[in-house]
Amino acid sequence: MRRRQMAGMAAIALGAAAAGAWWRIRGLESPPSGGAALPQPGAQAPAAAGDFWSHTVERPDGSALALASFRGRPLLVNFWATWCPPCIREMPLIDSFARSQGASGWQVLGLAIDKREAVADFLRKQPVSYAIGLAGFEGSQWSRDLGNATGALPFTVVFDAQGQVRQRKLGEVSAAELATWVKA
Repeated sequence: MRRRQMAGMAAIALGAAAAGAWWRIRGLESPPSGGAALPQPGAQAPAAAGDFWSHTVERPDGSALALASFRGRPLLVNFWATWCPPCIREMPLIDSFARSQGASGWQVLGLAIDKREAVADFLRKQPVSYAIGLAGFEGSQWSRDLGNATGALPFTVVFDAQGQVRQRKLGEVSAAELATWVKA
């Protein structure tokens, strides 16, 4: 009997965790239980975005990449990892966005919450045309500072030319969302 109770409690806990993850991955504003929503872009403390620009990350090839070098033009930043299926699924769409919107002044930066070897191996098999930086596990905190309360992936942030956060998305981005962000 004790094993059945333990198994039942484990199943309930697993179900609750799966439901919470589903809501986060879908990028919905709030789960039905009234959980925390992503803060609106205007509600973000300016210091968090300012801190973001002060970092320098390593590229997969070992060279340095100063995040401040992206200021002055619109920037889409995508936090991702090689072990994250929704991250991998959205990469071709983000790559297509980078290629089609680059002439319009848009920049794209992928920040990998991962180890250099894993990212380098992944990019050899599935290269992208946009810049990739290695944020490592510290990048999880950066995404939280930008409004990702759960630290889940993928997480996308759009900055305007002045370096202010204009959009946030927890979960896979869609072509419609990207199109809307370009118009805004």
